Amino acid sequence: MKLIRPQWPVPDRVQACVSTRQGGRSRGVFQGLNLGDHVGDDPLAVAYNRAHLCEQLGLERPAQWLRQVHGVDVVQAADDGRVRQADACWSDQPGLACVVMTADCLPVFFSDGEKVAVAHAGWRGLVAGILENTLAVFDQPERVHCWLGPAIGPKAFEVGAEVRAAFCAAQPGAERAFQARAEAPGKYLADIYALARMRLEAAGVASVSGGEFCTLSDAENFYSYRRDGETGRMASLIWLA
Repeated sequence: MKLIRPQWPVPDRVQACVSTRQGGRSRGVFQGLNLGDHVGDDPLAVAYNRAHLCEQLGLERPAQWLRQVHGVDVVQAADDGRVRQADACWSDQPGLACVVMTADCLPVFFSDGEKVAVAHAGWRGLVAGILENTLAVFDQPERVHCWLGPAIGPKAFEVGAEVRAAFCAAQPGAERAFQARAEAPGKYLADIYALARMRLEAAGVASVSGGEFCTLSDAENFYSYRRDGETGRMASLIWLA
């Protein structure tokens, strides 16, 4: 099992990681450590993968898994085993992990050392305010550190003019994150990392790190919906030790 650990200036009690597709019992198009139970994979393989991951991380309380809908709802994590519908969750309880799943969308980690949170930010959620809603659970945004996990990179994320227009209407300066494609009129390459940084900085976050991966171009380590269509999911987890 290969995990990616954030490099960010938070206390040691803040634990976080992103899974890769290395390891696990899933087969076929889901080959590896698929953690998505909604994509058509063998439920027994997914259950094993999830249990194996949590065991490797030393998590003794049930993690908070979400039913993600590309929305802007944020929930507080609980260890009752219920899957809650939201696109971000937070916790201030030791050993209780918050989880989001991705396969090109951007996972964003938050912590001020006392609370932790993680958000699933596809372009729809990002433009609609999922990061700002997640930040709102913290008392002082200027004390929050954020880390941008693996997502589709700026050389691979092609979008239409309507996506560019939506971001430009919502965020001053957003046009800088889009590059017109001369060979495809009306299409742009979007930098989702830059767009997330703009939104976080505008909301008062001074410390934003990460953003150096591309899930689409790294098939060895990452699932990618854009690349493969039918595919698995990575998980991003954060908790207080």
